Amino acid sequence: MSEFRNGRRVLFAAMIGVGCGASPLPFNVLPAIIGPIHAELGWSFLQISLGITLLGIVASLLAPVYGWASDRWGVRRIAIASLVGFSLTFALFALMPPSLLAWYGLWALVGLVAIGSTPVTWSRAINMWFLKSRGLALGIMLLGTSLAGIIVPQLAQAAIDGKLFGSGWRVVFPTLALLPLLVATPLSLWLFREPTVAERPAGISDAQGNLTGLTVGQAVRGYRLWVIWLSIALVALAYGGVFINMIQIVGLHGFSAAQGATVMSVMAVGILAGRVITGLLFDRFWAPAVLVPILLSPALSCWLLMGTGGPISNLMAGALLLGFAAGAESDLIAYLAGRYFGMAHYGKIYGLLYMPFGIGSAVSPAIYGAVRDATGNYDAMLAVAIGLFALGALLPLTLGRYPDFSAPEH
Repeated sequence: MSEFRNGRRVLFAAMIGVGCGASPLPFNVLPAIIGPIHAELGWSFLQISLGITLLGIVASLLAPVYGWASDRWGVRRIAIASLVGFSLTFALFALMPPSLLAWYGLWALVGLVAIGSTPVTWSRAINMWFLKSRGLALGIMLLGTSLAGIIVPQLAQAAIDGKLFGSGWRVVFPTLALLPLLVATPLSLWLFREPTVAERPAGISDAQGNLTGLTVGQAVRGYRLWVIWLSIALVALAYGGVFINMIQIVGLHGFSAAQGATVMSVMAVGILAGRVITGLLFDRFWAPAVLVPILLSPALSCWLLMGTGGPISNLMAGALLLGFAAGAESDLIAYLAGRYFGMAHYGKIYGLLYMPFGIGSAVSPAIYGAVRDATGNYDAMLAVAIGLFALGALLPLTLGRYPDFSAPEH
């Protein structure tokens, strides 16, 4: 309770910052606009999805750089500057000419400036304010993405339908760019900061006040980083495309785009529940064991989403389980980075672990889109995703107990 008493304001600002950042907004916007763009410009689903792929690749490659900058200059400066950059570049899509080159260039530009608005930065501060309740605190921080998942698809659909500031898919971008600029940035300027040495919980600093943990070289030479890296990559590769194409999957079952947005909101509720429940379990049990049933459940989801027809309740159940697992995976990166590698070089190590998440999430929509273009549905990739989820769930069981960085060997 003392950790929450000291860090609650920072945690609230981080939650809103994550929710308005480049992690959830593009991925929640694309499902609503991929259909209208396909209809208006005639681009294939693969061509459209490659935009988010470029965003993910550019951002993921830069994640260690932003992590290093956060370690060096503090997360507050990096996060706020990135929020502003994300807002300005995201709004530029409203002026985009009907050119695939422009589409890809703008997504690459967003990735260049916006990665600092993701958990790469925010989670460093939360890990420094919380230790005994770190899992729950990170889960609460990541609720921002769940709130975005509930609100953004509805806002995007309202903008497309002309219920806000105009109509059409172009209006979606400047409308949602207001969230990082006018909501998250002022709140972060007011509330967000790292703790002083005296405010840090006991256990993350040595007697001189220096943060403890492995260097990047030590982490890279050990097997644990690569086990976590591969597990994250497999789950992200399975999940990213089904999330982006969920409205299209719902459409193939005979339901409307509005009903698809509702299924997306159900998935966001699952993500929200996954954040909090997984965080609580992480604080009480060994995290890899917690992950096994959670990351195996999406196999059932993929089966429910395959084919055509059937009641919408099946799609909602599949979306709920997928969302819950996605919430757990996001907690996994920040929590395991802090527990297995410490805080001394957290930003850089987290950046390395964010790379498979970002790249897998970015490549996955393109794969799903290519399967759709080739076969007319997503069933083949959903079948592959079942195996990816299973392997990603079992790999962390090899990690062993958490290291004690106060021990002499560290």
